[in-house]
Amino acid sequence: MNKPLLEVKELAVRFHLSERTVFAVNGVDFTVEEGQVVGLVGESGCGKSVTSLSIMRLIQKPGRIESGQVLLRGRDKTLDLLQLSKHDMEHVRGNRISMIFQDPMTSLNPVLTIGYQLMEPLKLHRGLSTEEAREEAIQLLDRVGIPEPRGRLKEYPHQYSGGMRQRVMIAMAVACSPDLLIADEPSTSLDVTIQAQILDLLLALKHDLGTAVIIITHDLGVIAELAEKVVVMYAGTVVESGPVKEIFNMPKHPYTEALMLSIPPLHDAPERLATIKGTPPMVLSPLTQCPFAPRCPKIIPRCTEKRPPLQHLTPEHAVACWVTQAREGGYND
Repeated sequence: MNKPLLEVKELAVRFHLSERTVFAVNGVDFTVEEGQVVGLVGESGCGKSVTSLSIMRLIQKPGRIESGQVLLRGRDKTLDLLQLSKHDMEHVRGNRISMIFQDPMTSLNPVLTIGYQLMEPLKLHRGLSTEEAREEAIQLLDRVGIPEPRGRLKEYPHQYSGGMRQRVMIAMAVACSPDLLIADEPSTSLDVTIQAQILDLLLALKHDLGTAVIIITHDLGVIAELAEKVVVMYAGTVVESGPVKEIFNMPKHPYTEALMLSIPPLHDAPERLATIKGTPPMVLSPLTQCPFAPRCPKIIPRCTEKRPPLQHLTPEHAVACWVTQAREGGYND
């Protein structure tokens, strides 16, 4: 196994509201290797986006990163992003790690031209002159498929379609050839045809630049197409992680199994689709049991007595489930 580019260890994030505390992320662990595409999946509210914002150090009040490590390996040393000063983190963000947000219309500044917004990171991180940055911005727009890029630099976000705005966001994200690109639901608000184009573009850029990618989605079809590794989240925890093919073909956690069964089949569709009974929990106290226990069809007494740890079944496949661990045991180096 290669040494990871990014390693998230025991990440915990809380939102301290006036009347209650929401335990949004509860000890998340996963790794991303150089050039690898990792998918973060799970139902809405499971902590995927909060985890990605924590990696970027973009959690806003009342949210707070309570504990954990986010280790980014460099050529000379490994940085713990949670311990960096605000100034040092600004040199990492947009330079070594970039992010594509869910809604490009709210992420792009409506009163600044596309050219200005593309040129800014090039001048800040790469030290290019205004003219050099302009020429590089034109090349970036051309790379992501924007027609007549020179003329369109002068236009504003509202003059671009949704798909074109997402392409601009991707161009901004890869402007400084980052080591890691985080894509948070990059195709959610787009129609199916444009979705496919955006996903193909991400794959092409990954191959061209060698950039590692974390793609956050609830669409398992996207994960099957793009990712090499999948991290399944539930209630702010990682319940299963491993190679995409292995988890899609042989899921070990009951929640992952239920997710796979909920995918509509292409042929011989049943009258009713499979669903997961109950609703995802809003975690308002520390987890003392398996968070999936109230909805799990395989529950045993131990599930309500203690939270299961994330244990490796093989060097690459890990699961947090008392039933699976009792049946299959664990992996020892």
